[in-house]
Amino acid sequence: MSQRLQRLADQIQRTLSVLIRDEINDPRLTGFVTISEVKVSPDLGYADVYVTILEPSQDGGMNIDAHRESLTVLKNAAGFLRTELSATMKTRTTPRLRFHYDEVTAHGNRMMNLVNEAMQKTDKTDKSNVDEVDNNQ
Repeated sequence: MSQRLQRLADQIQRTLSVLIRDEINDPRLTGFVTISEVKVSPDLGYADVYVTILEPSQDGGMNIDAHRESLTVLKNAAGFLRTELSATMKTRTTPRLRFHYDEVTAHGNRMMNLVNEAMQKTDKTDKSNVDEVDNNQ
């Protein structure tokens, strides 16, 4: 990606973060939306926005099924967000926004939770083995 497209993508990411937080008041959007990446097409026609959504009611339920409704709200608000984005950006055209659930971040978080669980089980096993050795002596 060229430096110009990267700067534009960064600007879109910063502006959308504020707009989603401050302007989207849909009660179906219950989670905390994080924009992990924005990719702008070379012709500036589209901007693919990758999001993760942290729901307050779910323990690590970071999968697309748990967040389908929140993603639908963002997709329905894409036109409004594009209009608001065009008011703040100084470009001739404003790309159309396409929202995607960021599987990579969700998968990474799930793997990190699995590693932490495995480490805790290993620590418990090591401690119980040490206690058995101490009791046998």
